[in-house]
Amino acid sequence: MTRMRVVLPAVIALGSNQGDREALLREAVRDIDALDGVRVTAASGIVETPALKLHGVDETAPSYLNAVVLARAALNPEELLAALHGIEARLGRVRNEVWGDRTIDLDLIDFGALTRHTDEITLPHPRAWQRAFVLAPWLQVQPDAVLPGHGRVDALLAATTDRVTEYPAAPLFAADTADSTERAAR
Repeated sequence: MTRMRVVLPAVIALGSNQGDREALLREAVRDIDALDGVRVTAASGIVETPALKLHGVDETAPSYLNAVVLARAALNPEELLAALHGIEARLGRVRNEVWGDRTIDLDLIDFGALTRHTDEITLPHPRAWQRAFVLAPWLQVQPDAVLPGHGRVDALLAATTDRVTEYPAAPLFAADTADSTERAAR
């Protein structure tokens, strides 16, 4: 008897402001796509933004490179978030300071339009609706996106005042070049 797995769409935001930022984003996208039960379906271009700290924008801190990936996952939200935290740890993420500088940050923004609020996870991400560095790249890959409980992403982006600039880079992910044999096995 074959067991069916429910596959849901996920929106994952990526950010890096330490080390080789672009290379870290690329490696994170590859690692997300390599997770068992997860397939990246699209990745935005890269945007650059000033560092956001607890006290606000910090122009003296290294700027962030940010992107968004869309994926399909046959995991529950807690499993996916734990896997994302594992990728962060492998890529050198250290959690010493809330909203501190980091090699990589992977946030689960939306997962199948589910609503969750536990000690481990909040869905949708509680501050995504305010963050142009999430909303702008998300619109690149899903122009009709809606953030559950908050509305259309294009309207949310229009209401932000954050500075986001495009960062010239080759695509983070090309679905047509992925190993189709490996994908079919998932």
